[in-house]
Amino acid sequence: MDDKIITLSHGSGGKLMQELINNLILAEFGNTILNRLDDSAVFEIRDENKKMAFTTDSFVVDPIFFPGGDIGKLAVCGTVNDLSMMGAIPKYLSAGVIIEEGFAIDDLKKIIRSMKQTLKDANVRIVCGDTKVVNKGHCDKIFINTSGIGIIDKSVNISASCAKPGDLVIVSGSIGEHGVCIISEREGLKFKSPLKSDCAVLNGLVKEMLKVTGAVHVLRDATRGGLAAVLNEIAELSKVGIEVQESAIPVKSSVKGACEILGLDPVYMACEGRLVAFVDKNKAQDVLRFMRNDRLGKGAKIIGKVVGKHKKEVYLNTIAGSDRILDMPIQEQMPRIC
Repeated sequence: MDDKIITLSHGSGGKLMQELINNLILAEFGNTILNRLDDSAVFEIRDENKKMAFTTDSFVVDPIFFPGGDIGKLAVCGTVNDLSMMGAIPKYLSAGVIIEEGFAIDDLKKIIRSMKQTLKDANVRIVCGDTKVVNKGHCDKIFINTSGIGIIDKSVNISASCAKPGDLVIVSGSIGEHGVCIISEREGLKFKSPLKSDCAVLNGLVKEMLKVTGAVHVLRDATRGGLAAVLNEIAELSKVGIEVQESAIPVKSSVKGACEILGLDPVYMACEGRLVAFVDKNKAQDVLRFMRNDRLGKGAKIIGKVVGKHKKEVYLNTIAGSDRILDMPIQEQMPRIC
């Protein structure tokens, strides 16, 4: 692959994106906060009992409308969820919108109203923003950037570097639905069972989980690169090994079938309403019970555990009974899914 230009794979959540971040972004901007590579930056504020979380994300999904959501809902969910993955209570968002000349006002209204409803669901407000219009052909319909601020209780310490041997790995529900939904809409594919994105705000679910115990060590939403990318990121940052049972990973039959037809693997498919939690083994069952009482966690399952051996690697115990390394994705299975 040409290392002189940016390719779609550099935005996939896989190895090339990690190399770009490590070799360029961190090399130039690195500092003690950024180097943690968490979903949000966490830093101290004057209130000695609180910390602040700050994050930003850009959304370029194609198509902009899809079953279960649209680019506006996705923009709010993505930023709210990134704050929530640090144990933060999301408070305020900004929204920057870049619109292509000729874009339909009615479509913009739909997107704005969708954002409004999602903000209501999350109990969050947009408090500042920006709008730019560019010449036709200089942007693909509409792009949205959202940044967010949240507050974290000082007692909460959640980070991708905090996984510990013995922790159990919980996924909040079935995986791959957003990615498969987007590719089916994009390619005009029709399946017997309707496909719908799992796009949702997760701050309510996280709030309930943290009421149960302070022994939630890691939270991540499985977006670009899917479950496999998240597990590899955590193994790398926490310097631990992770073992996962393939038979325990929840995947809907419609997603399995679509992936078989398309030659894709569900563990690499993006989610936009699913989280992965690493919880102390003595508290994991309690957390799981509470998660299953929530609409967004009713399909939660324990899928694996953290081990002290084969550090920085993820092993999948397959349905066939063999073990294989579940590697970080290298190239983009599908661009512009968020």
